[in-house]
Amino acid sequence: MSALDVKSAQRPAPDGVLSAIADYARNFTVRSEPAYETARYCLMDSLACALQALKIPACRKLLGPVVPGAVMPGGARVPGTSFELDPVQAAFNIGALIRWLDFNDTWLAAEWGHPSDNLGGILAVADYLARNAVMSGRTPPSVRALLTAMIKAHEIQGVLALENSFNRVGLDHVLLVRVASTAVVAGMLGASLDQIVNALSNAWIDGGALRTYRHAPNTGSRKSWAAGDATSRGVRHALMALSGEMGYPSALSAKTWGFYDVLFKGRAFALPQPFGSYVMENVLFKVSYPAEFHAQTAVEAAMSLHPQVRERFADIERIVIETQEPGVRIIDKVGPLANPADRDHCLQYMVAVALIFGRLTAADYEDTVAADARIDALRERMQVRENPTFTEEYYAADKRYIGNAVQVFFRDGSHTARVQVDVPIGHRRRRAEGMPVLVGKFTAAVEAHFAPRQAERIKALFAKAPELDGLPVNELLAALVTSGSTA
Repeated sequence: MSALDVKSAQRPAPDGVLSAIADYARNFTVRSEPAYETARYCLMDSLACALQALKIPACRKLLGPVVPGAVMPGGARVPGTSFELDPVQAAFNIGALIRWLDFNDTWLAAEWGHPSDNLGGILAVADYLARNAVMSGRTPPSVRALLTAMIKAHEIQGVLALENSFNRVGLDHVLLVRVASTAVVAGMLGASLDQIVNALSNAWIDGGALRTYRHAPNTGSRKSWAAGDATSRGVRHALMALSGEMGYPSALSAKTWGFYDVLFKGRAFALPQPFGSYVMENVLFKVSYPAEFHAQTAVEAAMSLHPQVRERFADIERIVIETQEPGVRIIDKVGPLANPADRDHCLQYMVAVALIFGRLTAADYEDTVAADARIDALRERMQVRENPTFTEEYYAADKRYIGNAVQVFFRDGSHTARVQVDVPIGHRRRRAEGMPVLVGKFTAAVEAHFAPRQAERIKALFAKAPELDGLPVNELLAALVTSGSTA
């Protein structure tokens, strides 16, 4: 037997990616005020999404403890409800609420995803730590610390997504939520560098959820709670590492059995830039429409065409939609649509609703609206094609556009103008235009959910950044919960 045939049991040094993430999560100091400003907006936006999701029965039925009665007085609280839960289950609740309507922030690169999904774990652990600190006479973490954790989670998820396409190998992007939540939450809990590496190794060893539930013919509601599941799993891994559970240093690179060989076709991850605050500074917000992000500009274009076509649906011969390659791959969908989750990932459905009604809300994905025969009639006349320029500008690091164009052709040979929108209102290049809309989204959600006095208190907390930053997290959560009711 040659020396090459001998398999050594000597443990290697941790994979470089594990060490880089752990060092960033534990030791990096965020100094970017634009990142903090955006993080405040992200917190408002995420809470707005969560409060709006509480109106949806399919979401509400999943909330609360795993089994009835398994509550934890003094535990982590779930905004908009009266639940007090262990931080793992609270993370699931918060994460599911934020993601349910497909209305929270987005990051688009080789992989896409929604970095605010991590707020499920971050907010649950922050409240848990804050309440424990108060009970033991220590200083609770502030909202500023919460924002720092959000910036770091965004960065880990987003930088990993820049050049590593997990969807190309059939894995869902919530894998990156689990990894980012694990690292950041472990750091919040006071883990050592080695403990964060251990927790991260287990997060990667979990593998990844399949994208089955995001694509026809199986699109379903799991895509609305998968992020809650992922961020709660991150809290679980962090807590286990703090208890002394071991890790696996070559979880990624181990020959045959590591993540790279088993799930990534033998390729190592690319980290094209160091971790900093780039992702939070450039994250995309969905402030206008609860729609899969690759369709946001298509819906905006269709909205502008609504006045020209609303009296001429019977005269339409065809509707041409130009989109980016990811838009074709993910949301170009024909045939019957089985449920709201199917519809909010169908480019043609979203454009049809915008053309017909001049709106697109969460309610427009429900069966009552979907029963309108005009929607499927328009879908059948749509042609979706890739525009190579849109694809190129989508991947360009200095642009990150999400372009779409819509044009309607009539049977008499006439047609509308071709309406092209390169970036949605939630893009960094439209921040000045978009942030007032985001604040309006937050204000409306708060006023719709809480009694007037409580709503005014919540709005006042977010009105002044310095005061908000210094607020203890437990006081923020106390303002956001209800009493005697879970919704």
